[in-house]
Amino acid sequence: MSKVLLIYPYFRPRRDRSVFRFPPLGLSYIASSLLAAGHEVQLLDCTFMQKGEACEQALAARAEVVGIYCMVTMLEDCLSLARQLRSTTRLLIAGGPLPTCDPLVFLDDFDAVVRGEGEATVVELLKAYLSGIDFSTVPGLTLRKRETREGKTQVEDIFTPERPFCKDLDSLPQPARQLLPNEKYIQFGRNKYGYAITTVMSTRGCPYDCEFCSNVIFGGSYRERSAANVVDEIEQALALGYDRISFADDVFTLHKKRLLEIFAEIRRRGLNFNWECLARVDSLDDDAYTEMYSAGCRRVYFGIESGDDEILKLMNKKITVAQARRAVLAAHRAGLQVGAFFILFYPGESNATVLNTLRFATSLPLDYLGLTMPYPLPGTALYERVKSQIKRQWRPAESIFGSHVLIYDSRFSEAKMWFGIIKGHAQFTIRRRLGRLAPVLLRLFEKSTDWLFLKVK
Repeated sequence: MSKVLLIYPYFRPRRDRSVFRFPPLGLSYIASSLLAAGHEVQLLDCTFMQKGEACEQALAARAEVVGIYCMVTMLEDCLSLARQLRSTTRLLIAGGPLPTCDPLVFLDDFDAVVRGEGEATVVELLKAYLSGIDFSTVPGLTLRKRETREGKTQVEDIFTPERPFCKDLDSLPQPARQLLPNEKYIQFGRNKYGYAITTVMSTRGCPYDCEFCSNVIFGGSYRERSAANVVDEIEQALALGYDRISFADDVFTLHKKRLLEIFAEIRRRGLNFNWECLARVDSLDDDAYTEMYSAGCRRVYFGIESGDDEILKLMNKKITVAQARRAVLAAHRAGLQVGAFFILFYPGESNATVLNTLRFATSLPLDYLGLTMPYPLPGTALYERVKSQIKRQWRPAESIFGSHVLIYDSRFSEAKMWFGIIKGHAQFTIRRRLGRLAPVLLRLFEKSTDWLFLKVK
């Protein structure tokens, strides 16, 4: 069997303002599948490391096989680690969202690229490697073959057949959480939020098709784990010292009947913990939020994205502003803390629609407000719509405002986008903190900054 090192190359940007810090569940699932197949596995989560320290630990592992996860913002660090490990590693594997939708970028530095769900593919790839079998027999890979004939090197890129999605998620081993730096996540959570939180994913995929959303790993699939299997994982996470669970599903609240089955299993086992999740504004009736609160839910996040119905149609969100308001108010009345995410300056927006979103977002009884500029991620319909306008690689920025940059030519300048984001956060703060004075001051602030907003180019 092989000694395998799996690397999650996330390094906190210098001016990172994100309140979220969660472990790499995807790599944890890969690790557990490799352990079940008899391999020796180490998982290097770089979340709390400096780049030099991570590279030293990766080299010190002396692994025969190295797999590196990558998403768009990790590309430089992923490739850099691969190049530094090249001379000491016999098999280098790339996987994750970016390798799935743009595998050719990785073939100069990696021996194989895993596309889509990786558990079965990586196990079969290592079996082929150890047996000396041609990798092209393994579904779900992209490879580059080089042959020299008559003094000329011929290069051929090979895409092996797509691997079907795992139909029975309960058949997968539980993620190998024991390989994660749990104590550091627990300490971070207690310092940041006052509780230790980790993620559980009870479903895979999403049946919706929002224009901006990247779901390349799970495609258009939607699969559920059984209530018992989900609660087994919750028990394992709680036993490690966590006291709060964040359900990382794209659509955790899609089926109310399934939610009630999970709640019943939690009660049957006598588990006492708080949890949070992401919900769609059109997936639950008002009473469901009360039931969620009684089952331990303390915060719900909604991906609302816009406060203008025409922009919601452009995004293919399949929700309305009225539905969003109703859901936020119902969750708030049930006693839940409510968070919401919005994308400002979406391609196709006008000054008026951006201001509509800012007014709507800051009129809601929210406890958390996420405002961001658009990011056309590879593999999304939005990317296809604006790819001719993309002018630079998406990467963490070193600006005084935040950790992201505008990567495409927009009708709005990057300065205007930051002005809108800062304006929105200021309105949110006024509403939350100034009590009875908030309505008057908010109207005054909105009126003056709306005028300035229109003047910014």
